[in-house]
Amino acid sequence: MNFPLFSYGYSMKKLSIPCLLLLLFPLLLAACGKPYDYSAHISELRSDIFIAETDEFSLTLSCISREYPYAADGVACPRADLVEISLVPTVKADDFSVFFKTETGEQGGEASFRNACGDWFFSESVSAFPQNTVSIRVSWGDETREVTATSVKNERTISYTDALNYALTAEKDRIGRMTSGGAFLGEFHVRLLRRDKNYYYIGIIDTDGETLSLLLDSESGSILARRDTRI
Repeated sequence: MNFPLFSYGYSMKKLSIPCLLLLLFPLLLAACGKPYDYSAHISELRSDIFIAETDEFSLTLSCISREYPYAADGVACPRADLVEISLVPTVKADDFSVFFKTETGEQGGEASFRNACGDWFFSESVSAFPQNTVSIRVSWGDETREVTATSVKNERTISYTDALNYALTAEKDRIGRMTSGGAFLGEFHVRLLRRDKNYYYIGIIDTDGETLSLLLDSESGSILARRDTRI
């Protein structure tokens, strides 16, 4: 199942009952004396990354939870879970297909080539994400390969909720300015990143379209970079 990345606009999201419930739920918890649940405002989450490599291709499987409709407008809507697979082959073929094992069987299909990224891409909704490792089958022409992709996380990698809490602590003044009547007026993008090592990206987005981007160390939670961007 592919999710379109276009936006229906803030006005439509603002009128959505599920979105309003997500906005009010943390406020109701706070009224009951419980800590405010900022994680309810995560509209996009990349919680894990699995990688595998052979002489014929490199492969990345990402675990994504993304709101629908998708729009960086400061309002978090209910999320759907999906996997995204990026395949970069060293062999030439007219098409590639990818399949991954799940608890109930196998999912997958034909990948599409992305000119902008130079890879073959596949995405599909899932009911559960893999843990630690995942078996993946790649097919092209008359060839088929099976690999085991391994999570990039290790025992020192903090959770995405801990990463968000580090960002909230570092930006408490900004979070305060984005809070009115005890309710947080904004949304978060939280993404595990893999480069030479693991990082977390935290995007803090307000209803005016301004995004504060933070890069965090995935083990200590320390802020490595900070940038303001107005959409």
